[in-house]
Parts: sequence; C-alpha cells; structure tokens
Amino acid sequence: MKAVVMRDKQLLVESISAPEPGHGEVLVKTLACGICGSDLHMFHHCQQVLANFKRGNIPISFDDGQDVVFGHEYCAEILDHGPGSDKRLKVGTRVCSLPFVISAQHFDHIGFSNRYPGGYGEQMVLAEQLLLPVPGDLPADIASLTEPLTVAAHAVNRARLDGSEVPVVIGCGPIGLAMIAILKSRGIGPVVAADFSAGRRALAEKMGADVVVNPAEQSPYQSWLQVAAPAGYDINGPMALLGLGLQPRPCVVFECVGVPGLIQQVIQNAPPRSRLIVVGVCMESDRIEPLIGIGKEMNVHFSFGYSAEEFAHTLHALADETLDATAMITGHVTLDGVVEAFDQLAQPDQHAKIIIRYD
Repeated sequence: MKAVVMRDKQLLVESISAPEPGHGEVLVKTLACGICGSDLHMFHHCQQVLANFKRGNIPISFDDGQDVVFGHEYCAEILDHGPGSDKRLKVGTRVCSLPFVISAQHFDHIGFSNRYPGGYGEQMVLAEQLLLPVPGDLPADIASLTEPLTVAAHAVNRARLDGSEVPVVIGCGPIGLAMIAILKSRGIGPVVAADFSAGRRALAEKMGADVVVNPAEQSPYQSWLQVAAPAGYDINGPMALLGLGLQPRPCVVFECVGVPGLIQQVIQNAPPRSRLIVVGVCMESDRIEPLIGIGKEMNVHFSFGYSAEEFAHTLHALADETLDATAMITGHVTLDGVVEAFDQLAQPDQHAKIIIRYD
C-alpha cells in the first residue's frame, strides 16, 4: 500500500506492506485523515517526546529507528475482519474509532506505533471493539474531526462548567478552535478568544467566538472584564482577591498553545479563583510561581485524551449538526502533498486543519 512514512527523520511517500488484522481486529481502507499538531511535534521532537512519555509512565512508545506511519484522526471503511471478530459491522461500513489497540499485555496508539500504521497510509488495522459506525451521510473529512473535537470536549468536561462561566480560550490553533466549537455547542459563553495570528482570529470568529482579541493590542483578561464583571470591578484589587462585594461571572481559561511561560502568565493575569485547563502540549520544561497561584486560589487542571463515551458523543453531535466544526478545515491534500502540508502548518496564518483525502 501507499503511505507517508517517517524514516530517518524524514517523511517519505513509500509503498509498504499492507497490515494484516489479528484476533479481534479489522482491516480498513482510510477515507480521510487529519494532520494533527501532535504529528508535527512528534516529527520534529520525536526522541524528546518519547523520553518524556517514558518518564511519565505514559504508554505511548515506538522505535524511531523503524518506520512509523502517523495519523490518528481518521474516518475509514471496513475491508475485512480478522480471526475472532464478531463482525457486528459489515464490510463496507464507514467507521471512526479511538486510535488505540489495548490488551492486557500491550497498549498501542495507532499512528504512534511500529505495529499499527495510522491514517497516513491507505489501509489500517483497528480494534473491532472500539469501532463506531459513521452516522448517515456525514462526510468522511468531517467525521475525521471527531478525534480533535473530542480532545476539546474532554477538556471542557474537566472544567466542570455549570453555564455561569465566561471562558477564555488562549490560542486559536486547531485545539483552540475545537474548544470554541464545543463551548458554543453547549451554550457556554460569551467566549473570549485570543491569538496573535490574524488568520487564526478570523477562524475563531467563524467558529463562533464572541470576543476575539489580539493579545499584542489588548489583554484577553481585559476583554473578559468587559463581558463578565460588574462596573467598577478591579481585577487586581483587594475586594476581588478576598471575594468581597460584587463579583464577576466565573473565569475559566483554556490554555491551547503549549509554550513555556503561558501557565505562569495565566496564573499571574487571570482573576482570582479562576480555573485553568491546560490543553496545549508544551514540549519543554516550564516554571511557575506557586506563591501567586496560592494567593489567588487558582485551580489548575491538565487535560489529556478522552473517554469512549465522549468520542461517541462527539461523532453523533457532528452527525446531527448540534456541533459544527466545518470551518476548522482549511485545506485538503493527497498523500503526495503531506510533506508540503507539514511546512504550511508551521505557518499559523496559512492553515488550521489539513485533511488527507483518498478519493
């Protein structure tokens, strides 16, 4: 089969052997696959990422000296069933699934594995027990957004919102845009979104953000004050710090950038008793000042992944159009265009989500 292979720190379009389904697995044909920021991180910082996973006992691992086929945001079509399958979904069924293969002995993350090639290849092997049929006529490229949107949905669930909050989304890349889409689909808002990139700010508006800020010109927390706080509320005053007098609506900040210094920046500048949900994946060591966080009674949560129930809910929300993320897709390529797409995605004003298509 044809695939984009990471080999010797390069992405190469190659012809490789098609995978074969094992016990309880299915062979699928890839229909669409999103290029994820995690793929770019893994390509540029592979050894560092894998070392950090190992230190944190996170079971994502592969030998970067062997071929790896990225791609974990996909929609596919069943071609065949492996031994021991119950064949509940027939050949020809379009499916999405969590990108995992799990047993008592092994955990493999599809697309970050030597054993299980991802959606940058024409065929994949998936775990039958994790398959979800794609509802109705939902287009394959939209269905492939299920995975990144579920990352955002899980982060929103981690925030335990009750509807009274005014959220701030820091960073309007793919995950920030997904966060806006999830928040708006649940009626949470107004949503304040911030990004230095004019292109990404325009996409944030398309996704439904109510207030869009260039942080080079105005603090997103100043914009938050204008829509969340009563007149005269001083975000830095003693009454705010002690929770006395008229109070604003609760502030929840979703950090979707992942660069050193941003966690501290939020702790320092967000209002007292804010909730910070860290979704952006910082590839380096970072530093915070606990004294400030303690004095302001900040809550900090880290969010990673999602559950099977969250994944299914997101797929069905896309199908019944209670969740609209079409504007996230800013380009399509074939396998031959993946290397160029990686270069384009490094420029924030050009693209948000590029989908590999096989039609």
